[in-house]
Amino acid sequence: MSPRVAVTDHIFADLELETAAAAELGAELESHQVSTEEETLAALTGVDLAFVNFAPVTRRVLAAMAPGAMVVRYGIGYDNVDVDAARELGVRVANVPDYGADTVADHAVTCALLLLRKVVSFDRAIATGGWLSPPDLAPIRAFSATTVGLLGTGRIGLAVADRLRPFGFSVIAHDPFADAEVLRAHGVEPVGVEELFTRSQLLSLHAPATETTRRIVNADTLAVMPPGAALVNTARGALVDTDALLAALDSGRLAGAALDVVEPEPLPAGHPLRGHPGVVLTPHAAFYSEESLRALQRLACEEVLRAGRGEPLRCPVV
Repeated sequence: MSPRVAVTDHIFADLELETAAAAELGAELESHQVSTEEETLAALTGVDLAFVNFAPVTRRVLAAMAPGAMVVRYGIGYDNVDVDAARELGVRVANVPDYGADTVADHAVTCALLLLRKVVSFDRAIATGGWLSPPDLAPIRAFSATTVGLLGTGRIGLAVADRLRPFGFSVIAHDPFADAEVLRAHGVEPVGVEELFTRSQLLSLHAPATETTRRIVNADTLAVMPPGAALVNTARGALVDTDALLAALDSGRLAGAALDVVEPEPLPAGHPLRGHPGVVLTPHAAFYSEESLRALQRLACEEVLRAGRGEPLRCPVV
């Protein structure tokens, strides 16, 4: 019997690769655009192989899938999949951790440079009919006099470090799972988490959202950062206490923040982060380039084909 193959939700221009993968397994692709648990449950009941973007794959959903089912998450994180329930229920879960590390790193470094040179603040002042003397936004430090801290040094964190090094930044990082010698080979000084916050004039986040890292950027950690520091988050919104971030920005303790991910996401209309003079927002777009999107689809399809053929998964989570 042919497996049932379904896409719960996606952002792609087409599903040609997914359709071809399903056909190779003797199946027709079932395509949906769901967002709620009930919709996801209806879409995945009895399904053997599922492509998932942001749909909530809860215990109820996993329990309703076919015996021995498999879920592949389009992307690196898998916060929307109950992996503990999947493990208990015998549902395999995979992700695609390496489709767009360079693209996310490009976005993170772009945001860092914009914040440190205060490009957006200058632009907004001029766009509204004003004009500034450059020292009006002081201080603006030379890159060679600036310390950038990285929270997390996986593929993306190291790619960020490699991009920063030619500008002359001092780069420090905290990652309890990293090899210190590997970090030094990339020009990164390993430090403890407390030192990361006290020294980082710009902090860039590249960690998953776990029990240890949730709200790691909070009132206490923001309070020990150098005055006028900046924050870049291209990782997970849950890493940042939004209320504490707003308070630090409003007080001037934090000079700016560039946020590609937020909590909640999307931000409600009228949320104080929207339009805040110290904040640059992008809509969870750091992963996006034409090349990275195509790689994401291709790698996810290859993983589904492995599962359908009974082969070992390349990137199993469970």
